Amino acid sequence: MPVIVEKRLLAPKTHYLKLKTPLIALHAQAGQFVIVRVNEMGERVPFTIADVDAQAGTISLVVQEVGKTSTEVGELKQGDSIRDVLGPLGAPSEVEKFGTVVLMGGGFGNAAIHLLAKKLKSLGNHVITIIGARTKELLIMVDELRQASDEVIVMTDDGSLGRKGLVTEPLKELMEKQTIDRIFAVGPIPMMRAVGETSRPFGVKTIVSLNPIMVDGTGMCGGCRVTVEGKTLFACVDGPEFDAHLVDFNELIQRTRMYRPQEACAKESCKMEAQIQQAAAEAASK
Repeated sequence: MPVIVEKRLLAPKTHYLKLKTPLIALHAQAGQFVIVRVNEMGERVPFTIADVDAQAGTISLVVQEVGKTSTEVGELKQGDSIRDVLGPLGAPSEVEKFGTVVLMGGGFGNAAIHLLAKKLKSLGNHVITIIGARTKELLIMVDELRQASDEVIVMTDDGSLGRKGLVTEPLKELMEKQTIDRIFAVGPIPMMRAVGETSRPFGVKTIVSLNPIMVDGTGMCGGCRVTVEGKTLFACVDGPEFDAHLVDFNELIQRTRMYRPQEACAKESCKMEAQIQQAAAEAASK
């Protein structure tokens, strides 16, 4: 089973994990993801690959505690094993020498664009990275992205680090004063939709990474259906990257809200289980 060889806290409830997975590391590329199952009875959840070291046989993931399984992953420690890590899955990012490329990261999306930034820069692109979060405490992978990019613009909602405002503001400024050849955006769905609408009038091709609900990650369950240019596609096998100007974001947002009651129940159940285990441990120690 894959072993966690390194784990550290990047921000509140946001963890960096390096896993020993030699076969996945040998084939993983920017834009791909893995499906993780913590234990035998656990659900399957997707995480984008943030970094790869084929020589060391490791991949890196950034996990934000949101639901039951991501919380369980966050509770694991260095040296622990994970029951299943399946991948690499999804189509790799289409990377070539475009010219000037802008990468947009929002929240955990900063991790997802890290490997992409490294690849694009290695091909000779001028990489400008724009990252944002509500506050400086929630910003992740800033130093890593500075090393992987030619320029980094930091935005926070409250102005606690970098500029105050939204990531779309410097993007628009860049497109107004210079030629941008390609845009990649990863982050919350409203952020990716806003990036697409900002770039649309300029005609700059904009790629977004869609991470809706996935179950099997191989196209069999249909849980990750998205509508792109009027066609139904599966994010796990046809994506996860799509042209932002062709995605039906309204439908996507509705689909991601479908299972919120079940997710809330699962997380509450997980919390109760932890409380019971803690109470049992305390009673045993007396």
